Amino acid sequence: MIRNFLGRLGPLLALVLLFLAGSLLSPTFLTSENLLNVLTRSSVIGIIAIGATFIITARGLDLSVGAMAALVAGLSILCMNALLPMTGAVGALILGLLLAFAFGGAAGLVNGGLVVWGRIDAFIVTLGTMGIMRSLITWMSDGGSISLDFALRGVGRPLYYGTVLGIPVPVLIFAALAILGEIAMTRLRFGRHITAIGSNAEVARNSAIRVDRMRMATYALQGLCVGLATLIYIPRLGAVTPSTGMLWELEAIAAVIIGGTALSGGYGRVWGTVAGVLILGLVANILNLTSFVSPHLNGAFQGAIIVIAVFLQRRSTSR
Repeated sequence: MIRNFLGRLGPLLALVLLFLAGSLLSPTFLTSENLLNVLTRSSVIGIIAIGATFIITARGLDLSVGAMAALVAGLSILCMNALLPMTGAVGALILGLLLAFAFGGAAGLVNGGLVVWGRIDAFIVTLGTMGIMRSLITWMSDGGSISLDFALRGVGRPLYYGTVLGIPVPVLIFAALAILGEIAMTRLRFGRHITAIGSNAEVARNSAIRVDRMRMATYALQGLCVGLATLIYIPRLGAVTPSTGMLWELEAIAAVIIGGTALSGGYGRVWGTVAGVLILGLVANILNLTSFVSPHLNGAFQGAIIVIAVFLQRRSTSR
């Protein structure tokens, strides 16, 4: 009974404990400015993590999301800069947003096609495409950076820095996507089918579920989520470098696993992923606000959290 309670509400309990720890360790932790900053920074990874929730639930994996984000950002910036003289700043931005979705969706379909039709393990495919995409953005930028035209920076700035009723735009987009994702996972046929596929693909196929098509859809969805996250992230820095998106795949997978989605597939929950994203964001924020541990060890904390979460899942399953 206690194990079931911790399994279901563990992420929420961890959030409460982190809030208590943060408020005790730093007087600025509970300020609205700090909390909104945490939410805004977490939204980019959160959007990607929602897509990862569906892939992992279907017993898939995508290690290329960070490199994909860098490549999508680079391609979108180049296209917007080229379109600027012909369409103006607003037109170039709108077309650039549409292109970012197109580039992200196409990259997701490439990954899905290699996994589903190529019959190659998802780990190998996405590890390979991660290297390819990271090399492409390095080549495109000549090892430097690709900068967004200054005329476009002002127009695109509200995508990251804008607010609606005091709430940052990225947070609103993340919240809306999380609600839609939770509905899709728990209420729609799509969520039920990918859960069945993750549990047992052969049984799902014998139940007239189009397994290959559904798995392709999860990778396409992941690509679209990467495209959306990239749209929000570009105005923040106004440029992309070969290191953009580095370790985003680690953060996204960590958030999904912390939230209770089974790494072995067959069970996923979007609300848990949202809690996992916030947990990682609060951990990083507390490390930055306090001097007990270097914030440079944030990646070590994320890696340790993944290992511990998977270990606890395996223990729970074996029992």
